[in-house]
Amino acid sequence: MKKLLYILFIGITVQSMSGQDLKPEYQKFVKKFIDNVKNDRKEAVAEAIKYPLKRDNPIPSIKNKTEFVKRYDEIFDAKLKAEISKSNAAKDWSEMGWRGIMLNQGTLWMDTDGKVFSISYQTKAEKDLKTKLIAAEKSKLHPSIAKFDAPEVILETSKFRVRIDDTGNDNFRYASWSIKQSMSEKPDLIITNGKWFHDGTGGNHHYDFKKGNFLYQCYITVLGTKDSAPATLTIYQNGKEILNQDAKIVPR
Repeated sequence: MKKLLYILFIGITVQSMSGQDLKPEYQKFVKKFIDNVKNDRKEAVAEAIKYPLKRDNPIPSIKNKTEFVKRYDEIFDAKLKAEISKSNAAKDWSEMGWRGIMLNQGTLWMDTDGKVFSISYQTKAEKDLKTKLIAAEKSKLHPSIAKFDAPEVILETSKFRVRIDDTGNDNFRYASWSIKQSMSEKPDLIITNGKWFHDGTGGNHHYDFKKGNFLYQCYITVLGTKDSAPATLTIYQNGKEILNQDAKIVPR
């Protein structure tokens, strides 16, 4: 979750660096949200969420209000509710330019329409669920790639399926198959010690994987145009591009 926030809001480290005093019109809907959380009005809180609400991979995103209410206690434990309930709309919430409105140091983010689009806090219930889901995911993979700290992303181009995993210590692993193969089969290619790079402030980022004189680059588009592909796979040999394919991100 920390890396997800870094991707979305790179460059924000402390509230006072770029935050602006919260405008009275924004304070109005922030106070309403605080009151709804304080009084456990789950349906009202659900109305203030922008869907889908992403959770830490591989926990599934929350798709709609009904699902949010059902999973409310999984996300809002006593600690998070206390932080929100005790917050002061004028002092603890800051407008961060185009990025939105931030609670404290980024616990929660709203847009300027009063919709919550990111909750970085993770409860024990979610942490336990994440551990359980990762274990289940590992059991379905080929043994050669079943060891990792956390899953990152799965991409599919017209020809290839690419899986990227976080193997710890800021290292990432690339595994690929033909699109017709299953991830339970042995990958055609495995590259370790890949690196993650951010690209600008919009959240776009990429992974680089080097093998001999080849560079495999997976670019993830978070902020793009309506025509931008969700991702791209580009392969270089001796610095020369030899393959470039648009890719979709396989939903979790």
